[in-house]
Amino acid sequence: MKKIIFCCLLNLFIFSVEAQTKWLNIDSLYQPLPSSVHVYKSTDSLEGKPNVMYYAVADLKDKHLKFTTDTSYKRRLTPAQFYQKDIQPVLVVNCSFFSFATNQNLNLVVKDGKLISYNKETIPAKGKDSLTYYHSFFGTLGISKRRNADIAWTYTDSSKRFPFASEMPVHFFRDSTKQINLNTIKEETNPKAHFSKWKIQTAVGGGPVLLQNGEIKVTNNEERKFAGKAIKDRHPRTAIGYTKDHKIIVLVSEGRTESAAGMTLIQLAQALKDVGCVEAVNLDGGGSSCMLINGKETNSPSDKGEQRPVPSVFLIERN
Repeated sequence: MKKIIFCCLLNLFIFSVEAQTKWLNIDSLYQPLPSSVHVYKSTDSLEGKPNVMYYAVADLKDKHLKFTTDTSYKRRLTPAQFYQKDIQPVLVVNCSFFSFATNQNLNLVVKDGKLISYNKETIPAKGKDSLTYYHSFFGTLGISKRRNADIAWTYTDSSKRFPFASEMPVHFFRDSTKQINLNTIKEETNPKAHFSKWKIQTAVGGGPVLLQNGEIKVTNNEERKFAGKAIKDRHPRTAIGYTKDHKIIVLVSEGRTESAAGMTLIQLAQALKDVGCVEAVNLDGGGSSCMLINGKETNSPSDKGEQRPVPSVFLIERN
C-alpha cells in the first residue's frame, strides 16, 4: 500500500514539474540591451498543443528607460514603421484594439500625461434592442510619473483632460442614452465602483483584465469583451502586466499555425502569473500581435508572417 501511495505521489510530482513552463533567456539574440531588460522564449506545449511564447521584462525604476506610447493619425503603421518613426526604441509592441474602417483606437492611450485616444464606451444594440446602447469600461494599464504601474477599469470623456479609473471591475450596462457621464455610471453600475481622476503619465487600454491582486480573475463578462465561449478560444495574444518588485512584463504568443495553437485568456493569465505578474491585462491579439526588440521580431505574426499595421503601440525607449 505504501509503495502504491509513493508511486502516485512520485507521478504527481513529475507531472507538476513537467507542467511548469520552461523559459529560455534569449538576450543574446537582441543585443545591445539595457542591463535591466531581458527577453525569454518558451516552446513548451500547452495542454497537449504546440505553443510558442515570448516575454520581455524591464525595470520600471530604471531611469535610463522611458515607458511611453505612440499613435498614428488617421492611418496605421506596422510595428517596424513605429520603430523607425520613434528613433529605434528598445521595445515596440501593439496595444489597443482598433477599427479597420476608421483606423482609430477603440481604447484609451495616454502619452506624456496627455489623453490622445479615447475608449469607445458606447455600442448600439442590434435587432429588437436597436434603440438602446451598451456601455462598457475596459481594462487599462497605467504608469505614473513616479513609475508605479496600475491596472484599472477606465472611462474617458473628450471634454475632460484626464481619464477616470476604478480600481474595481465595473459591469457594463444598457440603456437608451447615447451619451453617458459619471453620474449615470454611478446610478447604473456596482455602487462600490468609484471612478476618480487618473493622473497617469502613460497608459494603454485593451481588455479584459486577466490578473487582479495576484489571482486569475478574467473580467470578460464585466467588460463585455468577447461573446459566448470566446474566452476559451486559442489565438495569438498580446498582454502586459507588472510585478510586485516594479517590473513591466510584455508577453506575446504565436497562434493559428501548425507549430503554435495560440492561447486562451485563462492560459494567458496563468502564464503571466507564473512569471511574476500581480496584475495584467489583455491587449489586441490575433494578427495584430507583434513585439519587436531592438527592431527584431520576437513572435512570427499570424497574418502570413507579415506585420499588421496598427494605430498605437507601447514603447520602451532609452532615456
